[in-house]
Amino acid sequence: MAILSLDLQRGASGDMMVAALLDAGADFETVKKVLQSLPLAGFSIEKSYVTKAALNMCDFKVKLAVDNHDSDMAYLFPHLHGQDAHGHEHEHGHDHEHHHHDHDHSHEHSHDAPAFTIKGPITELSSEHLVLQPQGDECSCDCDCGHHHHHDHDHDHEHCHDHDHEHHHEHRALQDVVDLINNSCASAKAKALAIKVFTIIAAAEAKAHGTSPDMVHFHEVGGLDSIADVLAFAVCVDNLDITKTYATVLGEGYGEVRCQHGLLPIPVPAVANICAAHSLPMQTGRCYGELVTPTGAAMVAALEPNFAAAPAHTMISCGYGAGKRAYEKPSFIRALLLQDAPANSIATGAGTATATTTGAGAAHTVDFADGPYHDHIVEIKSNIDDMSGELLGALMTKLLDAGAQDVSYKSIFMKKNRPAVELAVLCHEDKLSELVRLILTESNSIGVRVCRQERFILGRTAETFESSLGPVQVKHCTLDPELGKYEVTYPEYESLKELATKLNRPVKEVEAIVRGELYAK
Repeated sequence: MAILSLDLQRGASGDMMVAALLDAGADFETVKKVLQSLPLAGFSIEKSYVTKAALNMCDFKVKLAVDNHDSDMAYLFPHLHGQDAHGHEHEHGHDHEHHHHDHDHSHEHSHDAPAFTIKGPITELSSEHLVLQPQGDECSCDCDCGHHHHHDHDHDHEHCHDHDHEHHHEHRALQDVVDLINNSCASAKAKALAIKVFTIIAAAEAKAHGTSPDMVHFHEVGGLDSIADVLAFAVCVDNLDITKTYATVLGEGYGEVRCQHGLLPIPVPAVANICAAHSLPMQTGRCYGELVTPTGAAMVAALEPNFAAAPAHTMISCGYGAGKRAYEKPSFIRALLLQDAPANSIATGAGTATATTTGAGAAHTVDFADGPYHDHIVEIKSNIDDMSGELLGALMTKLLDAGAQDVSYKSIFMKKNRPAVELAVLCHEDKLSELVRLILTESNSIGVRVCRQERFILGRTAETFESSLGPVQVKHCTLDPELGKYEVTYPEYESLKELATKLNRPVKEVEAIVRGELYAK
């Protein structure tokens, strides 16, 4: 069993995800065997290595018999190349620094006829290979097959437009795709994951166009690379025996991208719907362009990752999956394959996470094994806008009584400018489940966020100090000796309050006397 940690800050697409998993150690021969068992023609797959961002990265390519403009930057972003959304004659200024092509990248896109003629109503489906069409309607090709489909997989294809005019384009419903996957030789686990990805995509597209998932149809030409990418992804996850996933936020670009009938805003509707339905955090604005595709977003959603740093672990392997479009900033996925650190490693500090700090003017590396000077802590957060102060106070008391290390509220404003509070609870891992249960049952919150963190702490011991007023409980704290020399002792408030009540004197007076005697020691 392995843990997968995904760095998605530079985007997420189907081929990038597969490439990253292959580079992390998934068996390419197993992927080929499964894809070859599909009763489909017109595609082949290829694994190679390219240089991107000065790093050697894996490139997974689904090679189609029909050009799909996946990395054709002038086609995808015509407004940046002096064109309109219909595509004037242009010369493609590709920056193929990693795949060296000798062929001409010059194309002509005609205004006179669309790429396809569709019988029946049609609605553009973002940057995915989908069309909406009533059951039984047909699609026929009546031009020179300049198939103006925008695909989400960043493939690098030879641009040849001399395709057979008599090519027939069948439309597959979601159930047809499910049947194809079930008839492959993939394992039951891989089949289930692949079907889950396609179901997520279909639901997102259906929502975007006001229909039902069973009315979303995957086009034969566009769907080939989607089927290959998704099934390859599922086989890789199964092959690596991944049981848990952690991930960063999805890094998305901005602007508009060209689709079959014009320009759509980024993130495209299907990606936005997937992120909303599955609570995928996204940060936009990395660069101009589409970095997150529907297939990439659906793959992430299907893994149901924890969007937090992975706990203490040992590294098995690291893989990089390269994107193919020539954006201002390179797009790629990094996949880390991890395993839980053995219990004895955590106890001794071997194999745990480290951090570099400075002490006495020199660098010092600290093992984050739980100990007197550093430990692991869990932070639970939730935004609440519909609870009274009395109930919030009662919740704090119950959380502290149940073992929370600390509980705090911070004033915030939520949607519709509603005043609210952000609940923050600190606890150790063994208390997490009980505290989450309390928050969800004792408050009006319907969800919490969990973040695991490492802490530097002062070593501490409890002592009894014999003051002139009587015994007082005090806490003696010391800094990690390797970081420097520092110690401090202070009285516990509850002990001071108890003593002040006994003496019938103000707490502040008792505190001043006790602290003075402590520091005079």
